[in-house]
Amino acid sequence: MIELLTADEMGRADHLTIESGVPALTLMENAGRAVAEDVARRFPDAGMVAVLCGPGNNGGDGFVAARHLLERGYKVRLGFNGDPERLPPDAAANARRYPGPREPLSAALLAGIDVVVDALFGAGLARPIEGAYAAMIEAINASGLPVVAVDVPSGVDGTSGAVRGVAVNALSTVTFFRPKPGHLLLPGRHHCGEVSVADIGIPASVLDTIDPKTFANEPLLWLPRFPWPAPDGHKYSRGHAVVVSGPLYSTGAARLAARGALRVGAGLVTVASPRDALSVNASSLTAIMVREADDARALESLLSDRRKNAILVGPGVGVGPRTKAMVLAVLAAAAAVVLDADAITSFADEPDKLFTAIKARKAPAVLTPHDGEFARLFSDIEGSKLDRARQASVRSGATTLLKGADTVVAVPDGMASINATTSPWLATAGTGDVLAGMALGLLAQKMPPFEAASAAVWLHGKAASDFGPGLIAEDVPETLPKVLSTLHSGLANQGKMPV
Repeated sequence: MIELLTADEMGRADHLTIESGVPALTLMENAGRAVAEDVARRFPDAGMVAVLCGPGNNGGDGFVAARHLLERGYKVRLGFNGDPERLPPDAAANARRYPGPREPLSAALLAGIDVVVDALFGAGLARPIEGAYAAMIEAINASGLPVVAVDVPSGVDGTSGAVRGVAVNALSTVTFFRPKPGHLLLPGRHHCGEVSVADIGIPASVLDTIDPKTFANEPLLWLPRFPWPAPDGHKYSRGHAVVVSGPLYSTGAARLAARGALRVGAGLVTVASPRDALSVNASSLTAIMVREADDARALESLLSDRRKNAILVGPGVGVGPRTKAMVLAVLAAAAAVVLDADAITSFADEPDKLFTAIKARKAPAVLTPHDGEFARLFSDIEGSKLDRARQASVRSGATTLLKGADTVVAVPDGMASINATTSPWLATAGTGDVLAGMALGLLAQKMPPFEAASAAVWLHGKAASDFGPGLIAEDVPETLPKVLSTLHSGLANQGKMPV
């Protein structure tokens, strides 16, 4: 798994390593060397490098990087404001070891430069950048020069991804030991460029003490729990997913979700359709079944068949008392539940009623709001996207899948994933319905809710990325077989599952 460490957790990792006997100066030396190596790899023919050092340990990494770049034959202009002896002890020691001259930080320092190393501020930045440092960052961005950032681009909060006043636009970012949430959360991610993680001598064993709860949403996070079909399996063993359809004029969203559930592996999928939409749903579906279900009582009857073990309510069903009643009915059943779109908005006036029903059940419940729907249900929750998703999960008792280009999945115990596998082509009608259906399909196959939601998000983004320009919602389910085949083949080639 790819753990993401907050600034405080990274500080603990440093401290635990130093306590184990690794000198802090060694960690800083390794960090600065890694930055110099990244510059040398990317810009072997660069003539002049500007290394801009700030007032903390991030600046100390910069002094080390500048020294190593000189040793590699680069010409270096080092910018630093103030007295280096007032730096933290390790940074001050490396400032003394740097053999070249220092210049005040200013736009003039960038004249004749080929590459900039940004070592002004690190991941723990807690206040907005102002004054001379803000002017320096604005000059860097205006110059158009390629920038290699140390740890995070200056101005980006490594924990939240927020921009504190102004932030450097980097071509690449070299971070240490583990990435930070701010490398994946927006807007910070847009400032980082390509992120690489350098080994600076911190042992992975420190994670046992830190016990991080935030992870990059990559296949390693959920593949061990992915429900590949067993050799002796059958359609009933792969679950029966139900998608509640909207009325006659609003049925497409349910069919998109149903297709997503089927393609991700659910053994059977049924669209529960109002009577007036039966014909249009039936004429548009083949492998997916259609059953009449006009209201909450009909859904209760449908779910009395315990083989129907997962249900989605929301896409296209409409906002109002009827939807609210259907949601409460399915939450009272034993099936896993996904609530999306209109199902969420219908409880905007009494969210606690929804949360009470969720907390009273034993089966999984997943909420899949975008930011607008989230605000209707959790109007008083603020903070970073990660913080908001976590708070929402605790309050609601549900797994929260907070959608966007940096989708966060969180569960009440604090575990969370942040997604980076996405595509701008997903900004088209219906793709969110497909995502909800994919989460439903994985829940129907009894994948645990955190892993199911995280896997659905990653697969959804990967399918869109693989398809590329021209994507419409219908293309996402049809691209899934290729994505799943690649994952399956990789595991089979490693001998971790039968072909």
